[in-house]
Amino acid sequence: MSERPVVETEAAPPGEHIHMPSSSIIPFLNAIGLACAIVGITEGLFLVIAGLVLFLSTAVVWIRDTVREVNDLPLEHH
Repeated sequence: MSERPVVETEAAPPGEHIHMPSSSIIPFLNAIGLACAIVGITEGLFLVIAGLVLFLSTAVVWIRDTVREVNDLPLEHH
């Protein structure tokens, strides 16, 4: 059998910041709004409107939060 060559990798420099997004319920509420709007197509206009309002409002909040988080990153991450 042949032996595999040793692959050397470099570790990240000590103290390098790894960005993780904050936890949020917004994506879950966004999915619920979209699901209600889709189900409302067969069930009734009220459910479509309520689902779309929830979907659109959570989408705006989610996008605004993401833009704020990206703008807070150090310059070398842009």
